[in-house]
Amino acid sequence: MTQVEECEAAAHRAVARGVFPHLCSPSPTRLTVWRKSLFFNSRGYTVYDDSDGRIVFRVDNYANNWREEAFLMDRHGHVLLTVQRCKKMLSMLESWEAYKGEKNGCRRAAAPVFKATKALGNPSCTISVAAKDGEHQHYKMHWSRRHEWTKLYRASISLSPVAEVSRKCGSSTPVMLGKDVFSLRLQAGLDQAMVMAMIMIIDVMK
Repeated sequence: MTQVEECEAAAHRAVARGVFPHLCSPSPTRLTVWRKSLFFNSRGYTVYDDSDGRIVFRVDNYANNWREEAFLMDRHGHVLLTVQRCKKMLSMLESWEAYKGEKNGCRRAAAPVFKATKALGNPSCTISVAAKDGEHQHYKMHWSRRHEWTKLYRASISLSPVAEVSRKCGSSTPVMLGKDVFSLRLQAGLDQAMVMAMIMIIDVMK
């Protein structure tokens, strides 16, 4: 095994522990992300597992502050992660944090499970994920609004993305589906909820 392969294997083992171990698939995963809520007049997402068509995640937001705070839920409506914009006056950096579970009222004492930071106008961000051993795992996410793709890389190993989002094509034809339908491909071991929360954040970054 090469040094790069050993590093990748170690990273897989670290990530596989994840915030939600049951959402860390031992094999590559493909999800369909529909940037629509199942409920009328609500902004959100509905995410399906391509292998069996079941709903994996939901985001339903009726509030006017959906660009400031949102909740990633499982298919039963239980909040997995709260994502929240960090408000800093006169800063050239835009930051978001994700907390496990539902955040009620003022900021909870627990530390965020990850933080995403970007410079204004820059189509990329850095992501720091807290690990149980006290160390942090670092990622970089790049995207193109024009070409409608997003790629997530491990900061230490940037040879190939560990997760990708792109417009989805039909199963029997290369024709793209609706403009709100995307395909999310993840490498084995990635926490699907964490990656989905990252995608929610960059969708509203400026």
